[in-house]
Amino acid sequence: MRAALAPGVRLLRALPRDSRYRGLTLVLTFLSYTSYHLSRKPISIVKSQLHPNCSALGPNPHNDSNNTNWCSWAPFDGDNYKELFGALDNAFLVAYAIGMFISGIFGERLPLRYYLSGGMVLSGLFTALFGLGYFWDIHVLWYFIVVQVCNGLVQTTGWPAVVACVGNWFGKGKRGLIMGIWNSHTSVGNILGSLIAGAWVSSAWGLSFVVPGIIIFAVGIICFFFLVEYPEDVDCSPPLHHTASDDDPGGVTTSEKDPEAVTSNEGPLSLSGQSTVDHSNSPKEPAEEPEAISFLGALRIPGVVEFSLCLLFAKLVSYTFLYWLPLYIVNVAHFGAKEAGDLSTLFDVGGILGGIFAGLISDYTGGRATTCCVMLVVAAPMLFLYNHVGQNGIGTSIAMLIICGALVNGPYALITTAVSADLGTHESLKGNAKALSTVTAIIDGTGSVGAALGPLLAGLISPTGWNNVFYMLIAADVLACLLLARVVVKEARGWCGPMARQRGSSVQLTESVMDGK
Repeated sequence: MRAALAPGVRLLRALPRDSRYRGLTLVLTFLSYTSYHLSRKPISIVKSQLHPNCSALGPNPHNDSNNTNWCSWAPFDGDNYKELFGALDNAFLVAYAIGMFISGIFGERLPLRYYLSGGMVLSGLFTALFGLGYFWDIHVLWYFIVVQVCNGLVQTTGWPAVVACVGNWFGKGKRGLIMGIWNSHTSVGNILGSLIAGAWVSSAWGLSFVVPGIIIFAVGIICFFFLVEYPEDVDCSPPLHHTASDDDPGGVTTSEKDPEAVTSNEGPLSLSGQSTVDHSNSPKEPAEEPEAISFLGALRIPGVVEFSLCLLFAKLVSYTFLYWLPLYIVNVAHFGAKEAGDLSTLFDVGGILGGIFAGLISDYTGGRATTCCVMLVVAAPMLFLYNHVGQNGIGTSIAMLIICGALVNGPYALITTAVSADLGTHESLKGNAKALSTVTAIIDGTGSVGAALGPLLAGLISPTGWNNVFYMLIAADVLACLLLARVVVKEARGWCGPMARQRGSSVQLTESVMDGK
């Protein structure tokens, strides 16, 4: 007797062809960027093992009473180990920030599948090379610095490529919500990276890098074999990015018809006005390939400069928490290292919720900039409260970390995903899809400058007191909000226009009824 068809297979068969490929694209790009962040996290976990508290491990087996750092890993065994750790962080972050501006230009001119999978394979190689320093007994600083610089450069292939792929498959109707959920890969990668690195940090810290390197290498190979860059490559319907009513400078409205709700054989969604079925049964004429946009051309797209500068300060706050939150919890709340690490993951949990909330609200209101601005305004007093009352108890600390994570990472997630995709398919481009990677790279590259500055400034300011660090973060939030003022005003005018016309129509209708009486 033959068994019934598996429920999962029945579900796949029930889904439209377009939905299956869209789902595949979301899953592959989610796994890709999860593995990118998974491979970045080990350095923050392993630092404590490179320079541990040797006195807690017992007497020095080498009988050198003058050496209190006998268990540390050279060259991080000196009193300047904090500066060396800072050099490792900034080697990666500065290389990432510089490389990001160049990465988008290459991404527009190379096949995204090759670009993404090649970058992941190289990222896996350099991540593993850092860990192999343990097994090869390497104790020279330049080796680790060079590996960090190279890894920072090749990791810039990830973000422009995955955002471009998702932007190619999804129109603006549900883009904020879909990308808000999809952007949880950042926090999921951070959490998984912490758990994987922590599994080997005490026994053989080299495996804390080698295992994530193998994972991102393997996911890169999977992407090479299965990723589909454009819907047209598999005879699916391209999404609608704009309608005639799109006039918002940030490329953000909700007045268009939801392209995901249109079936694949409706004419308006096909490239030449015919159905997808007609395309598959008729010979295809090669379309003229549009030219990739220049760097200056991308900067001229309305909203790119404002959102890029806003992300600089938003990412400054986010990455300061990423690198300094565990140490802050240890110093202020006096938790142990493990408890501080566990608590710090709650900030990422809040980031997941904030990204989804920001995407949902911006889809509903049509105001990406306004959503970001409101969350940034609320984040400022929440940061102040967390610094002053957030450590009064474990319950308060958990609640404040989740709230701060949502408010800080919500705008960051929205700008790097939905906003980047909106601007990369802006109506001023007249349908040229060759701008998505460049625009994404400009926005995230500018934000990466803030990601490098935040931990650096925190390291310089923290000796004067943690209060001053939080004042710096609050000032960055306020500046990020002010930089979006012009776009927020434009969105508000866009809302007021239809409301005024509606009120005018209501008044005219009332007057006509009164005249009839």
